[in-house]
Formats: sequence, structure tokens, C-alpha cells
Amino acid sequence: MPHFPMDSPDSVRSLPARRSVLGAMAATAASPTLLGLSSPASAAPVAQPRALPGGGDLGPNVIVFDPSTSGIQAKLDEVFRQQESAQFGTGRYALLFKPGTYNGLNAQLGFYTSIAGLGLSPDDTAINGDVTVDAGWFNGNATQNFWRSAENLALTPVSGTNRWAVAQAAPFRRMHVRGGLNLAPTGYGWASGGYIADSRIDGSVGPYSQQQWYTRDSSVDGWANAVWNMVFSGVQGAPAQSFPNPPYTTLDTTPVSREKPFLYLNGSEYRVFLPERRTNARGTTWGSGTPRGTSLPLTQFYVARPGVTAATLNAALTQGLHLLLTPGIYHLDQPIQVDRAGTVVLGLGYATLIPDNGVTALRTADVDGVRLAGFLIDAGPVNSSTLLEVGPAGASASHSANPTTVQDVFIRIGGAGAGKATTSMVINSRHTIIDHTWVWRADHGTGVGWETNRADYGIRVNGDDVLATGLFVEHFNKYDVQWYGQRGRTIFFQNEKAYDAPNQAAIQNGNVKGYAAYKVADSVTTHEGWGLGSYCYYNVDPTIVQHNGFAAPNTPGVKFHDLLVVSLGGQGQYEHVVNETGAPTSGTSTVPSTVVSYP
Repeated sequence: MPHFPMDSPDSVRSLPARRSVLGAMAATAASPTLLGLSSPASAAPVAQPRALPGGGDLGPNVIVFDPSTSGIQAKLDEVFRQQESAQFGTGRYALLFKPGTYNGLNAQLGFYTSIAGLGLSPDDTAINGDVTVDAGWFNGNATQNFWRSAENLALTPVSGTNRWAVAQAAPFRRMHVRGGLNLAPTGYGWASGGYIADSRIDGSVGPYSQQQWYTRDSSVDGWANAVWNMVFSGVQGAPAQSFPNPPYTTLDTTPVSREKPFLYLNGSEYRVFLPERRTNARGTTWGSGTPRGTSLPLTQFYVARPGVTAATLNAALTQGLHLLLTPGIYHLDQPIQVDRAGTVVLGLGYATLIPDNGVTALRTADVDGVRLAGFLIDAGPVNSSTLLEVGPAGASASHSANPTTVQDVFIRIGGAGAGKATTSMVINSRHTIIDHTWVWRADHGTGVGWETNRADYGIRVNGDDVLATGLFVEHFNKYDVQWYGQRGRTIFFQNEKAYDAPNQAAIQNGNVKGYAAYKVADSVTTHEGWGLGSYCYYNVDPTIVQHNGFAAPNTPGVKFHDLLVVSLGGQGQYEHVVNETGAPTSGTSTVPSTVVSYP
């Protein structure tokens, strides 16, 4: 892998090394039995399904602490030791803290580990200590610190600054840091994140070596620097718009947002809070007290354990229950089908769905207000035509008042084993909000190769009026994003083209050199994007030329703001940024080519 020199922390312009290759399963739950009913000899026997219960125990991999719990630090350390380098392991954990004050803790988070407070406000659960992500396991390189999260806590860092050195799929939500936040690993090594939402940082945020970052509906007291692409929407204290020097893209508000559902305690009762939709949002939802929204008791959720069948999950949904997926791995022999408006499917601790025999993992009907949040979909070894479908083909109902949200739902093809999917995520329903996703065709791990984990398309948006806030899509064999719906909007996009392409012919798109990372269909008349970046690293064949990172109809209603393409160390080149506009990337210099406004 290439190595690039580091500048000093005060003027970091770090460049990425490419990622190189570097558990305990939760207990299973039996699927429901059939209740055999006796009948007279003259009648045929009748079997009726027993009603599935709502609520119940959260299982062995949800670890709940209160301030009087003994040995908290030892338990945190035990989980971290197991998960620190288990990038493709089977362990999954949620660490939940009841409201109160905790002193002297340092919760280091490894892979597939989520930490969260159980109050209605982050300030209900205060840790005098740190929630730390660093990269010692990978020699100071944070570009593989995926699949972990922190939510709904107030931190008073021991040193005054909390370290959160992450890459993709590592959200920092509803957090109050009573101090500063350092997004770089110890030693300021490479880093490739990340995402903050609904959070308040009382001190300054130092991204240092982070190449890109998206912050939404939050409050910060300063932002130290930028490398390639820093995007803000609805952030109090954000730096002013200045792309490309420095590369800050700043929107005063977020057009539409609705925060992720979260588990909390009302006395001794678990409930799930459903934040309300906001328009032209700015700042946190909780800064003025209790957040606005509704809540559901846990008794209205089927609390799923690994080992449960897709038939049982669908039976629970048909019965009118929501789904709470406890940490672990779920194999599906049929799609989870969400047909009821307002249904919540919430995962804890990176619950992972694996579709078997080429099925789709989850589908929704064209209904209002479905909330999908907090889980990972792993493609199976038999090709799936799709992995996640929001709405059926041809969906056309308006959901402007109550959209479906897809939040912290991550998709992976390969890496943990062989996997294939033609199109990972398809959005058919109008007004859907995709709020932070990483859709990733693996570039390392097991089951990886140009044809081994074949996945042609990352995300296809067919529905009109879809908004994406925090879109990370990487390494697909053809288009990473295809957008067919009208009036679509994207705020922040991070992409790397599939660098394992064997030669130019493998990515040739008719007469065009390579497939754009982000393609708006020729039929689209209105579309807008802010802060979009695409990178190439064609190390298998460095002579490969990518015509552009972005392709769209040349019409006044299709607008882009603050675009960039980067050739990493000269391994492949871009000829343009968008369509025929923008300078080519130059030689071996890893310097972005930018377009401030298009057309």
C-alpha cells in the first residue's frame, strides 16, 4: 500500500493509505411453536399459531449498567479486548447505561460495539470519563475503524478532549461532550470518517487527519481544520462556507430531518422514543429540554434473538408488533416484509441480517413513517438482486408529512465471507430520508475479488423527493449511486471507486471511460447536491482512466455545489469532475480537482 508523508498536527493534510487485510454469538431463541388443539374425532385437527409476546429480556449481549454496578470498567475492558481487532468477527454488543453519574470510566469501543445512555436527554446519563476510539490495533491507522457507535451520553473527558478516531459506519449521535472532540488517532495517522448528528460539543472539534466529515443539526464551539471535504448542515458554530480553500461546505439548516429512534428508560420501563420530523432544522433536538416526539413501550416490540426465523419476524409484524433486533447474526430464508405504516425496525449492537439463497433481506410497502435504524445487512454467497427495498417498484404515494427514514443502516458485500448482490439498496418510496449509510463492496477481508464479491450497483433511487444526508457508498463494479427520481437532494457524499478493476476494459461504459460514482439519469430535470467527493485508486492497473466522478443531465434544474475528485497517489486518473467540467487530476499528486458550482 502507498505511504504518504504526514504534516504536523497544526497543519495536517493527511493522505490515505489503502486499507490492507487485517466472538461470541448471542444466544439463540427458538421460533414459536404451534399450539395443537384437540378436536372431536369427527373433525380435522386444527393448528393455530400462538401469539408472539411483546417485550422481554434483551439478551446476553445487551449489557446494562447503573451507577451502583460493580466492575464496570473491567467489563468494558473485557468486551474491548474481544472486539478491538475483530473486524469480521461474529461478536455483537450493546453497552447501555441507566441515567445517573458514572466516574472514572474509559469505554474503549471496538468493532460491532454500541454504547448508549438510557435517558431521554444525553445529560441524563453523565460519564466523567471518556468514550474512546483509537487505532492502536492497526498501527495508528484509523481508516478501518468501522461499525461502532456512541449515542445519548454526556461526557466530561479526563483530559478535556475526547478521542473519536473512526472511519465509515461509526455514528456519533445525541452526544454532549463537555469539552473538545479529537477525530484523529494517536499520532495523527490516516483517518477516513465520519458522521455527527444531534450533538453538542462544548469545545472545539479537531478533525486533523480526517479526510472528510459530515455534521448535521448540532452545535460546536469551533472546528480546527479541513483536509478534503467537511460538510455541515444545521450546525451552530460551524465554519463559514469557503470551499475549496478551506474545503468547508456549510448549509445554515437541514431541509428535512428526523432523528433516529432510541431506547430509553421511563422509571423501570423500557420504551423507544420516536423523534418528530423537523423542517429547516438547526441545532440539537434536546437542547431545550425533553425532545419532541412520541414513544412506544417495549411491549409493542417483538424482541428478536439471533436464531429466530424470518417467518417468525414476519409473524410478529403481521401481528402488529415492531421489531427490536438484539445483537447478533440473523440468517433469513425469506425477506422481512414491513407492510404497516409507522413500523419501527431498530437494531442494537450492530444486529446483522444475512439473506440466504439470494433473497432480499428487507422490503417495505409504500406506507407512511416506517423507521429502519441501526443494523447491518451482509450479502450472502448466492447473488441477491437487491438487499434492501424501500417501497415496491412504481411506488407513488406522497409521504411528505411522514417519510420513511433509513438511519445507520449499513450494507456490506464481501469481507466477512463471500457475498454478491446486483443492487444493494433500492429506494422507491417518495420523500424517503436516507440519514447516514455506508454501502460497501469490500476491498479487503475474505471473499473479495473483482468477480468474487460482484456487486454492480450500490444505491438506486427511483422515488421522487428523496433526501440523503450523509451518503457513503464505495467500490461497486459499475455505478455506486444511480438517481432516477425527481427533486432528489444529497448533502455530503463520500465515494471510492472499485480499485480492484483488472483493466480499462473491465470498467468501460460504452464509449465512456469508467462508470461515474454518482449518476443522475438523463430523464431527471431537478436535482441538487452539496459537498460530494469521489476518489480513485486503481492499483491493479494504474493506467486506468476514469472520465468523471459525477455524471448528470446538463440542465438548469440539476445543480451541484462543491464537488471534488482525487486520484490517490496517481493510481488511475480522472479526466473531469462532473460531465466535461473540471480539470483532470494531475500525475502522482494526491490533490483534489474541484468544481464549486455546476452548471
